[in-house]
Amino acid sequence: MRKLFGTDGIRGVAGEYPLDRKTVFAIGRALGHHLPAGPRRVVIGQDTRESSTWISAVLAGGLTESGIQVQSAGVITTPGVAYLTHTNSFSAGIVISASHNPWQDNGIKLFGHDGYKLPDATELEIETEIFALLNSLTTTEVREQPLAAHVGLHSAYVNWLAHPIAGAEKLRAVVDCANGAASAVAPEVLNRSGITAEYTHNAPNGRNINENCGALHPEVVGREVVARKADLGICFDGDADRVLFTDQAGNVINGDAVMLLLGRELKQRGALSRDTVVATTMSNMGLEIALRDSGITMLRAPVGDKYVLEEMQKSGAVLGGEQSGHIILSREATTGDGLLTAMRVLEIIAAGGKPFPELISGLKVFPQTIKNVKVREKRPLDQVPEIAAAIQKAEQELDGNGRVNVRYSGTETLARVMVEAEKEETVHRLASSIAAAIDKVVGATSS
Repeated sequence: MRKLFGTDGIRGVAGEYPLDRKTVFAIGRALGHHLPAGPRRVVIGQDTRESSTWISAVLAGGLTESGIQVQSAGVITTPGVAYLTHTNSFSAGIVISASHNPWQDNGIKLFGHDGYKLPDATELEIETEIFALLNSLTTTEVREQPLAAHVGLHSAYVNWLAHPIAGAEKLRAVVDCANGAASAVAPEVLNRSGITAEYTHNAPNGRNINENCGALHPEVVGREVVARKADLGICFDGDADRVLFTDQAGNVINGDAVMLLLGRELKQRGALSRDTVVATTMSNMGLEIALRDSGITMLRAPVGDKYVLEEMQKSGAVLGGEQSGHIILSREATTGDGLLTAMRVLEIIAAGGKPFPELISGLKVFPQTIKNVKVREKRPLDQVPEIAAAIQKAEQELDGNGRVNVRYSGTETLARVMVEAEKEETVHRLASSIAAAIDKVVGATSS
């Protein structure tokens, strides 16, 4: 099992292991050694956290030590780095970001030369070398390589995304940039679409990323939409690989609803390969039913956009995503891209003149709750009798009229308990029961 890499790169508290200077430098050197023969060039992008600049510099120092040429795209979205990597012949792309986590955290995400996230096996190989380097590396060997942003890289990504959208001038939107990477990109892209947009939470100070805003708190932009009498709200997370929306009444339109909207539109155009959409184990049963009623099959993958993409490649699907707002349009991008998704949604709304509720009609959302339990260790859930029994009891009570999904977060020390059922009371009661069993055995405060 990988010890450093989670479902989305290496993540932790900036300045602490594994994001202390020595380990970050080792990560740079190890990655440099694993790059294929060729140009041996790497592009680095970052979000707006105050730690992102020094982490980039230390990582670049390690890469340079391994003979790698490093260029910076500056503050840019995660999918922006993926795009630049495969369109500019870079050997790899690196994003310094902890996505939706608070500002104290940070992370290192890696893309291969093709713009796809690295396979688990490759990450494990890199990990092995990182640990070997840490055994011999001294703090005095750690060097920084400060990077100046290459303006042309930023422009290349913006120019790829931005274009006028017919009818967009009739729409007014409120756009929440989460004080993150979207602050540096979204206004350029969306303004060129022709939409009238007002921007909120687009003044990052290094410590306000995701703070009561963005895709973690879509209700915030929803209130702004109602107050400003706009047509819709758009909100990104810290690195803008996710996007959520709200309708003009402030109701949240999550990733499930966006997949339904995009799936129907692609099917209507005959562009939905195999009439299949890939979601995750967390997607609502209501989405599966609404897609089925539209003649579309829904497959489920484990949580994590890299696993959604793997299932898409295996099944031949061209649309997939997560309830949280990661939407993958694989004919156009190698990873989830919040800005690309926003542009496609705006095109559909502008072309048809229909509001969100009409576009996602037929989506009956089953009551669902997700309870997070902070854990001190991640013991296999099926090997802990008390937890396994609680899950089995809940599934027996639901008897097929609902779902239970319990898993550990790949990026945080949390167990996530998701329960879905026809009645709200059942959902909360069963989720609380399972969460209590987890807390009792492996909870952070239990002994």
